[in-house]
Amino acid sequence: MCRAFLYLASMEKPMIPGLDLPVRNIYCIGRNYAQHAKEMGSPVPKIPLVFLKPLGTICYNGDSISLPPQSNDIHFEAEIVVAISKTGKNISHGSTSEHIGGIGIGIDFTARDIQKIAKRQGHPWSIAKGFDGFAPISSFVTPDKVQDIDNLDIKLFQNGFVKQHGNSSEMIFPISNLINFLSQIYTLHPGDLIFTGTPEGVGPVNPGDKLEVLLDNGIQSLSVDIK
Repeated sequence: MCRAFLYLASMEKPMIPGLDLPVRNIYCIGRNYAQHAKEMGSPVPKIPLVFLKPLGTICYNGDSISLPPQSNDIHFEAEIVVAISKTGKNISHGSTSEHIGGIGIGIDFTARDIQKIAKRQGHPWSIAKGFDGFAPISSFVTPDKVQDIDNLDIKLFQNGFVKQHGNSSEMIFPISNLINFLSQIYTLHPGDLIFTGTPEGVGPVNPGDKLEVLLDNGIQSLSVDIK
């Protein structure tokens, strides 16, 4: 069982590993890599495509993800994740780094069949993205441990085989742009997480699968089992 469920059951918020912060809001960016937009048959967005996930989606390294019975097509989407550590509104591009408390990785699980129906009907993606355990996260490192936030490698392995490999330099909207954009709409708070988008190579998971995500060949890692 994902440990986040235990936090929520006791009315406590899940914590961000490596940082002394409870998770507050979970902002996610869709289609932030051109090749992923292409593989989904979707246009490249002109402004960031934003959606949110509920707190119950958070779980952690070593956890097991239970596939929900409502979907027959759950996909993995590995992502670089940014943790906010300082409150900010209308944050300028030049000061975005002051608001970053940590860098980690996560998986944005998506019920693709449910999402396709929602797209056809013009409905939000909330259900497709929001099942319990659909946002496992790694531990986070402080920005001083990262050489270049705009040149970070991310790889996802499924049962030992590389399925996704991308770099933050390939983002349509770099991390500083995302923070600037989001802060014009929402006040960002300590504990907010930003899932920054997924590179190409997303695919389905099945019971018994093991997924591992690596950031820059091991600065951080995340491993989950599918059941």
